[in-house]
Amino acid sequence: MSMFLDQVTIDVKAGKGGDGMVAFRREKYVPDGGPAGGDGGQGGDVILVVEEGLRTLMDFRFNRHFKAQPGENGMSKGMHGRGSENTFVKVPPGTTVRDAETGTLIGDLIENGQTLTVAKGGRGGRGNIRFASAKNPAPEIAENGEPGQERKIELELKVLADVGLVGFPSVGKSTLLSVISSARPKIGAYHFTTLVPNLGMVSTSDGRSFAAADLPGLIEGASQGVGLGTQFLRHIERTRVILHVIDMSGMEGRDPYEDYLAINKELASHNMRLMERPQIIVANKMDMPEAEENLKKFKEKIEKERTDEYADHLPIFPISGVSRKGIEPLLNATADLIDVTPEFPLYEEEIVEDVVRYGFQPEGPEFTIDRDSDATWILSGDSLEKLFQMTNFEHDESVMRFARQLRGMGIDEALRARGAKDGDIVRIGEYEFEFVE
Repeated sequence: MSMFLDQVTIDVKAGKGGDGMVAFRREKYVPDGGPAGGDGGQGGDVILVVEEGLRTLMDFRFNRHFKAQPGENGMSKGMHGRGSENTFVKVPPGTTVRDAETGTLIGDLIENGQTLTVAKGGRGGRGNIRFASAKNPAPEIAENGEPGQERKIELELKVLADVGLVGFPSVGKSTLLSVISSARPKIGAYHFTTLVPNLGMVSTSDGRSFAAADLPGLIEGASQGVGLGTQFLRHIERTRVILHVIDMSGMEGRDPYEDYLAINKELASHNMRLMERPQIIVANKMDMPEAEENLKKFKEKIEKERTDEYADHLPIFPISGVSRKGIEPLLNATADLIDVTPEFPLYEEEIVEDVVRYGFQPEGPEFTIDRDSDATWILSGDSLEKLFQMTNFEHDESVMRFARQLRGMGIDEALRARGAKDGDIVRIGEYEFEFVE
């Protein structure tokens, strides 16, 4: 089980196929034109596609419904309807896709540009041209388009933090994290440690998003070799940008600059090359009386110590976690820095779960028969309902064809075996007809 799961369930609905057309040629000097109804076009699919830049499933918090367009209906003069465009939905690399109802794994999306069709568009209905035969040269039969597939799917992303917060316990890291982050993913509980890392999903005002974790507890534990397992270390290794949070109020009688040096020393002792990460200094608690004065001194000391190899071009952002002042510029700068900082190589290659299978669940039984309290026979079942939706009831010949298809499926015999009599009412969805022996 990986560290954090960001999870979201979305509805996808593919487009239905276009309806086939019943039409005949109407031309001068052609007394009985043959059939000329075209087929409907294919409905659009809903396809997930991996987009490298995405890091979280934040976008789905605001939009959970994805629908593809239906195919165009067939037309007269044998013109076929156009097939519809597919609808592409972007997901971050590392997204696992499951069927929300059955829990079946549909696919793992890993590579940039990889696609997975999660709902198939319906095929177009055939027009009456297709039903012409020597016996019936001018058929009044056309099919309606097949309904598009509709399903609920669950997206799950194993999230590793791009941004690590460091600083002494009382500097306001947790307050800052709760202010900047909205969604809390599920956090795995680890039996071997009491440290539950705080993780927040952060989105900037211009729509970028990243994950931020509170690292100090992890680091202290890791440096003492508390059985943290590689999961935690992977988290720290993944971090691209470090936000170094400093309490500028100096309330606890501590010197902000001394704090800064102490934490950097702690980072350097980890041999995880954490000091190679770019840092942003977050001067917190700027709403306190002494803070302005302390910040001035802090900046002077940093300027003076510029020889310090770590203090190169260190951006300092004064903020107040409590009043949310200065937060937006800080988040934008953080996102900019993530954009230009490459990922650090992981020491352990991540092992990707084997994909169980791609594709869809098998259809249910062809039909089931129930009896209503008013003695109506009720027919249901996937294949049957699809057949029903694809039948155009405006034309008697189409209706006759439907009756033959039902007979072919064995429905007549099954009804008879259940004791259906001549004249009994049989219902499929909204549609009722009489049972004829």
